[in-house]
Amino acid sequence: MITVKINLGKERSYPVYIGADLANLGRTVKSLAPGDKILLVSDERVYSLYGEAVKSFLEKNDFDVSIACVPPGETSKSLFQVEKLYARCAELKLDRSDAILALGGGVIGDLAGFVASTYLRGINFFLVPTTLLAQVDASVGGKVGVDLPAGKNLIGSFYQPKFVYMDLKTLETLEPRQVREGLAEIVKHGVIKDEELFCFLEKNIGRVKNLDRKVAQFIIERSVRIKARVVEEDEREEKGRRQVLNFGHTIGHAIEGAMEYKEYTHGEAVSLGMVAAAKISEKLGFISEDLVKRIIELLKVIGLPVKVEEVDEDKLWDVLYRDKKIRAGGLNFVLPRDIGDVFLTSEVPTKVIKEVLREIEK
Repeated sequence: MITVKINLGKERSYPVYIGADLANLGRTVKSLAPGDKILLVSDERVYSLYGEAVKSFLEKNDFDVSIACVPPGETSKSLFQVEKLYARCAELKLDRSDAILALGGGVIGDLAGFVASTYLRGINFFLVPTTLLAQVDASVGGKVGVDLPAGKNLIGSFYQPKFVYMDLKTLETLEPRQVREGLAEIVKHGVIKDEELFCFLEKNIGRVKNLDRKVAQFIIERSVRIKARVVEEDEREEKGRRQVLNFGHTIGHAIEGAMEYKEYTHGEAVSLGMVAAAKISEKLGFISEDLVKRIIELLKVIGLPVKVEEVDEDKLWDVLYRDKKIRAGGLNFVLPRDIGDVFLTSEVPTKVIKEVLREIEK
């Protein structure tokens, strides 16, 4: 097991355990949870795979465990589900010494984390991500929240867990599409901060796609360390440094929203957003055509989309300009200059954005 410590200043830190064993989860929670009640939040599919085992491991360490399951998928990141979880917390009489434990992917982490951050103005929160996407992205950094019909993650807060606990055996039950969307975020980390990681993905693509155990641990650890470093520098996205993590997300979120989260997974939309951002950067003269081709080729061999299905342009622009990344009315883009080197700009002409969107349409 590898431990990465997230240091946030003023004696605030928490560990990320990579390659941990679910069987030891109860003991780890016991060392950090002063209360005896835990609300285990999961989705129906993940709970059917791991829920009863996790409940048993917690109960063996003298916790009183209650369960709250929501339907799988992005639609569960809603105020409707938040209200149901608040009611459950009140029914159980949870107090600030008690805890919420999220078992599942990014949707569950975001939903349960938001409830933990706001119920009684904040109770203990433990995060057990079971998907590759959640392990390399959503589980690190403390962003929690839910969606509105008007846009994704428009309601949220920053709330750090007591720990993040990753058992890599949970990746064995992922469908290939779920693996690919997690790899999209790992490619993103390589482009923004780590040329060596990007080259490793290129040279070991077969073992990467199969999630060979040693390779999986390496690329997950590398991604977690990259994200941890960025978060440590700018926890609440106030200095602009954390925004580099949004590479591919400006266009990606807009595509998701314009298609009502039905056509593409988050990772697939980010893949399309990365292609768009790289092409925008090329048109503005910041990156070479060869480097754009390398980014696109790596996404293609992973099996991620690099061309978007026809999308309603009016809807797309509407979602773009409701995005929380808007600053002073301008769209913020993270653009690559090189592999491992990106910059933030709000000075992308609308004409260029539209040209690129037309180029990446099927």
